Amino acid sequence: MSLVKRITRTRPVQEALGGIVAGYLKLVRRTNRFVMEPADAYDRIGPMMPVIAAMWHGQHFMIHFAKRPEDRAASLVSRSGDGEFNAIALRHLGVRAIRGSGARGRDIRKKGGVAAMRAMMRALSDGEMVVMTADIPKISRVCGEGIVTLAQLSGRPIVPVAVVTSRRIDFDSWDKASIGLPFGRGAMVLGEPVHVPRDADAQSLEALRQSVERELDAVHERAYGLIGSKDPGAKMRSAKPASALSEGSRA
Repeated sequence: MSLVKRITRTRPVQEALGGIVAGYLKLVRRTNRFVMEPADAYDRIGPMMPVIAAMWHGQHFMIHFAKRPEDRAASLVSRSGDGEFNAIALRHLGVRAIRGSGARGRDIRKKGGVAAMRAMMRALSDGEMVVMTADIPKISRVCGEGIVTLAQLSGRPIVPVAVVTSRRIDFDSWDKASIGLPFGRGAMVLGEPVHVPRDADAQSLEALRQSVERELDAVHERAYGLIGSKDPGAKMRSAKPASALSEGSRA
């Protein structure tokens, strides 16, 4: 590990950087003119709380904008060094971090996936909304089974969410992550809730997984359309690998 990386992963530096990032994101939220669709989204979703808010991985900088101040929320964050930094930023934004992630082709216990699932179940049971990425790790815009399993076990609905801004930086990363810039226009789009019955069989779970994936694609397409922009992840949507789910399911 390089000296710079060692320094940036020390607690004092991560605390400082996390606070700076959170402050910047609050600035972006205040200085962009956001439109929400549907306009009565909070009235529709409010009675369903707590829900599982689903996002594509590249949205992890922006998704908290859609949270109402009164909503208690927890977000799944990986155990990596970068995850620690994200957890600190989330804390400053009023979102509790649950540490852990899935593991594609690796031991899920080392990634904290089992413990994280239990923690998310407890959060939902205690009335906290849970925010999590739906993607299979390192395979962008392919919904994995984890979020559907959480919905099945908890009985809480999945609500697909997209938050985008007209002025932003689009990173050339595997997930095509975006971070907004101040003084632009923004869109928040909430999709149709996906309910997963506790007694759903394997075939039904697969159909519901595909529903979550379609809804996430749809809210992203609509959100970018509302600001007159192109979705940087659109090419991923049209070229999703057919074998991705089976690969991720071995986790």
